[in-house]
Amino acid sequence: MKELCIISGKGGTGKTTITASFVALAENKVIVDCDVDAPDLHLILKPEVKEKQEFRGSKIAVIDMNKCTECGTCEEICEFDAIKDTQLNPILCEGCNVCVISCPEDAITLEEQLSGHAFISETRYGPMSHALLNVAEEASGKLITLVRNNAKKIAKEKGLDLILIDGPPGIGCPVISSLSGVDLALIVTEPTQSGLHDLLRILELTKGFGTSSVVCINKYDINKKNTDKIVAFCDDNNISVVGKIPYDPVVTEAMIEGGTVVEFGGRVAEEIVQMWNAVNDFFCSKK
Repeated sequence: MKELCIISGKGGTGKTTITASFVALAENKVIVDCDVDAPDLHLILKPEVKEKQEFRGSKIAVIDMNKCTECGTCEEICEFDAIKDTQLNPILCEGCNVCVISCPEDAITLEEQLSGHAFISETRYGPMSHALLNVAEEASGKLITLVRNNAKKIAKEKGLDLILIDGPPGIGCPVISSLSGVDLALIVTEPTQSGLHDLLRILELTKGFGTSSVVCINKYDINKKNTDKIVAFCDDNNISVVGKIPYDPVVTEAMIEGGTVVEFGGRVAEEIVQMWNAVNDFFCSKK
């Protein structure tokens, strides 16, 4: 079983658009959306939910007023100002456990909260594991772990040999949870100074995990000078540029229609197909 994670140093580079096209091209795969804070792959794939799981990843303090003597210790010690006049503000509470430890009457406990839901669905291209974190909730890394574990379970049960992951943007905890243990990271960047900066950041992350990385430059023709800079950097660091996607309004048209770019055809679709073949060649070389 192989795992491919498509990531970028920031949002808006076209990562999900490319993932959706790979979904249409790949066979024997499980589709995974690890962007649990703001998922959007479902907008294209329109999954039919078959199973829904509650996810409890955060905790907040609960005060037992039958035990509380209103001594004020918890209010004094709370760094987040979540307790005032023995009343707890659940929005401000970080679940840090300090009040629990400090309460002389053992009147405070931490209770798990419903933080979101994980889903196992069917799409026109096969099974999909995805999730949605509740508004303002944290613990996205734990939810992503659940999503990935669900995908591995599906792959094992159905005898599928590829887990195709649409990763979250950035380089933080959600990306780390999405990236750890994968066989290949496809990094989608764009020909801007910030694009190069974000590419360097994400490559440092993949390097830290010992994860093989290849690069795709999306809308490469809007600034060929910066594209040349990115290609030169990749050449100097032995990183393969497996795709250079041209700008084309067909990408927007496909999104409006709720379809993948490869279903619409054209030069962008042709480049994505070539890039998919390059990714397959990488997997074949590792067998």
